[in-house]
Amino acid sequence: MNTKKKVYVIINPVSGTSSKQNLPRKIAEALDPHKFDVHIFITGYAGHGSEIARQAIDDKVDIVIAVGGDGTINEVASTLVDSDTALGIIPMGSGNGLARDLNISIDPKKALEVIAEENIISIDYGKVNDRIFFCTCGVGFDAEVAAKVKGKKIRGSLMYLKNMLETFFEQKPQTYEIICPEGTIKDKAFVVTCANASQYGYNAHIAPHADIQDGMMNVAILKPLSILDIPQTSLQLFTKKIDESNKMIELITSRAIIKREHAGVMHIDGDPVEMGKEIHVEIIPQGLNVLVPKNPAKKHPLDPQEMLLRMLGSV
Repeated sequence: MNTKKKVYVIINPVSGTSSKQNLPRKIAEALDPHKFDVHIFITGYAGHGSEIARQAIDDKVDIVIAVGGDGTINEVASTLVDSDTALGIIPMGSGNGLARDLNISIDPKKALEVIAEENIISIDYGKVNDRIFFCTCGVGFDAEVAAKVKGKKIRGSLMYLKNMLETFFEQKPQTYEIICPEGTIKDKAFVVTCANASQYGYNAHIAPHADIQDGMMNVAILKPLSILDIPQTSLQLFTKKIDESNKMIELITSRAIIKREHAGVMHIDGDPVEMGKEIHVEIIPQGLNVLVPKNPAKKHPLDPQEMLLRMLGSV
């Protein structure tokens, strides 16, 4: 007699962009009750998702499904690392970086179909001064924008565009020293990103060839840009060609130290945090079990109109 797989579903009711009212019904329809013993939890406060995930490990739960935006996914996944419990993802945020990198649909019904397939792989995760990330962390322009928009109640493409432009004209590129076993680079930079996965989210690929299972990270160093560089650089970012830019330097390594002129903000999977002048980053191989599609749909290049819409946050 086969034992049912025990599943905890963690739903953050206030995160993300979509209503979650119908999710319990969709979950019941997608996960066969003869195969899955499903328990649904609604988070009530900051850190509650992590507490539930920790309890799931203690309860020897087979699968924990995180439902919400990037912050919710990161909180639950960070708790599950180095455990036997697998992560399922129902992405309901705006960026959905980890889900997109793993070819998990942003359609909840299709994301549930992936979980029902029970196809589990092990992926790498990163540590930055003992904080965990799965896609990217970094300093420079992207971190400054993340800090500017954090906590704002009004979201949307125009708000992001306004803050990006303000940050672009306010930011003064620092000199960074990136030290890793493969070598050292010291230069001024617009952005320094440590990429475990290929993208930030929104299908914006800062390190198109980064592989979340290779035990390495791609350190993408984008040199200072002029306003005239922005259109071409943006196009390259959304068409997976940023590595072709003459403004880009890339290091591939398992660990690095970033030294900068001043302490300040950095982002960890898009979440702005204050850090000191010296930042230590390393990749932990095969540290998280996650459910992914058996046969991911082939991705086609974006046409210019769709690319522009995604740049403005409308898709």
